Amino acid sequence: MSTTSNYSAQNITVLKGLEAVRKRPGMYIGTTSIDGLHHLVFEVVDNSVDEAMQGFCTEILVVLEGNDVVRVEDNGRGIPVDIHPTEKVSALELVMTRLHAGGKFDKKSYKVSGGLHGVGVSVTNALSEWCEAFVHIDGKIHTQRYKIGIPESPAHEINADGLPYAYKPDRRGTVVRWKADASVFETTTHNFDALSNRLRELAFLNKGLKITIRDERLSSPKVHDFKFEGGVKSFVDYLNENKTVLYKEPVYIEGVREDGMGGEVEIECAVQYNDGFNEIMFSFVNDINTREGGTHLVGFKSALTRTLNEFLKKSKHSKKLDESLSGDDVREGLTAVLSVKVPNPQFEGQTKGKLGNSEVKGIVESFVNEQLELFFDKHPDVINNILEKSVLAAKARIAARQARDATRRKNAMDSAGLPGKLADCSEKDPVKCELFIVEGDSAGGSAKGGRDRRTQAILSLWGKMLNVEKQRIEKVITNEKLQPIIASIGAGCGNEFDISKIRYHKIIIMADADVDGSHIRTLLLTFFYRYMTPLIEQGHVYLAMPPLYKVSYDKKSFYAYDESEKDRLLSQSGKDVEKVLVQRYKGLGEMNPDQLCDTTMDPGKRNIIQVHLDDTVEAERIFTTLMGEVVGPRREFIEENALLVSNLDV
Repeated sequence: MSTTSNYSAQNITVLKGLEAVRKRPGMYIGTTSIDGLHHLVFEVVDNSVDEAMQGFCTEILVVLEGNDVVRVEDNGRGIPVDIHPTEKVSALELVMTRLHAGGKFDKKSYKVSGGLHGVGVSVTNALSEWCEAFVHIDGKIHTQRYKIGIPESPAHEINADGLPYAYKPDRRGTVVRWKADASVFETTTHNFDALSNRLRELAFLNKGLKITIRDERLSSPKVHDFKFEGGVKSFVDYLNENKTVLYKEPVYIEGVREDGMGGEVEIECAVQYNDGFNEIMFSFVNDINTREGGTHLVGFKSALTRTLNEFLKKSKHSKKLDESLSGDDVREGLTAVLSVKVPNPQFEGQTKGKLGNSEVKGIVESFVNEQLELFFDKHPDVINNILEKSVLAAKARIAARQARDATRRKNAMDSAGLPGKLADCSEKDPVKCELFIVEGDSAGGSAKGGRDRRTQAILSLWGKMLNVEKQRIEKVITNEKLQPIIASIGAGCGNEFDISKIRYHKIIIMADADVDGSHIRTLLLTFFYRYMTPLIEQGHVYLAMPPLYKVSYDKKSFYAYDESEKDRLLSQSGKDVEKVLVQRYKGLGEMNPDQLCDTTMDPGKRNIIQVHLDDTVEAERIFTTLMGEVVGPRREFIEENALLVSNLDV
């Protein structure tokens, strides 16, 4: 029997105004987690930054008020408030309530901008319990207030009495203030540090722009001021702050090139090498972090490889190598930031993670090649240091290739190709499989006894593993304590890592709840971050949360995962302390298999923490600080954060 006869025009839903945003917020901000909450802030800030990119704004202020209210102020031109000729409402109302309304489409008001889709501040408005905008133009103040994106009244002029921010008669610009809708978001409490990191990034990318963030939720407000006259050069200095660099000042180049379509592409780039083995490369288009790269990054990498190979041919180092330098060779130890401003960027998707303009590749490649040649001709000592490091990297690459071949031959002789320490699961679908990485045979034994053999695999390790932050790839892939991890996950390592080949979609680090366990977790996370980065980026890495205490009374047992939970259990018992048995677990090996299953491994009962890579800039700095060669910054970090550490027996 056909059911299509019941399908008619009345079944078609038409979402008006900003209803679509509230119906499917994830389509516009990616997620309703804290990342989505912060996205609302950046959509408003990006409008102010666009004003700065046109030369009309010099200061931006972000304020975290009490009660989860946020305020963003700028001293730009101010959103227009006159009546739109065809829509018959104020331009302010159009910008705040229409998805595709803005001044960034005709290229007259904005030559370049990040907010090309015109959905920015209107999305913030739509997903807020309430929002209000204040515009200062020609000594007058205009305002409009909205409730879940709907105007409460037309835009109108007001006096300065009762403004929720400081007023000066000569001020200009826009103030947007809002409270995120708690019915939409998982949390409405903003993270000051996470917001600060992105605002710092924006300040680096816009020379001379002052961006301030102030946290007024504290009794003594916390303030960060960001202003960098050096642009991306200052950015590279910041990234290399705790590294040993090969030359003092970053190579800095900037310029403008025609795009062949009547527009201009602005290019700004800074390059500096350090004595480490990792590549740190950030690329931006119109201040948008292009995490997935694109044509601008391809052009930069091609120019760098080509330029260094040309100089290699003319140098004394050419005799040390029988083949050309590869892209990986010339980027070992490289810290670089590339920022381009493109009039008509073509991004892949609303997330704008990758630039697609084909013409930008050639523009960036020719410009970078030309400028690097000029610089290196004038600074032979700098190019000599870079070539020396690149040649060593090439030799290491060749050695690593030979080591991989040897490992593959060894695995080919082993029919399973899996390490003996791995107790694998029977399920073959990676989506359903979990790998627990456990330190020590006793803990591994308990884990094997408490696991679900169908979906849970156990890999037992022994002792402290290699700190990969200080090692090249050939040392990593031949290390006896890392080889079992690489083989168990089954997707390769380093540049050969292929996320589609992983054998488990949950990789769970299960270490003791003490200092040694924390160190093991850190070493493993460093390895995953440096040599299997997509594992973390795509959310496959987790931390197990074993209990610290077992509290027993009246023939019942309870588990506490921290000191406060233990104290709560003790107070709830109603017993004298002498009548309550408190067992402090020194290690996972002390737990019986059934206890480990109930508290740490059973998906229905356990607590596990998913490892996220929220801020690649700060992640890079933290790994360098904690795991790198330079001791001073690590000592300072420990001293500054010592009071935050709890529940550790030292």
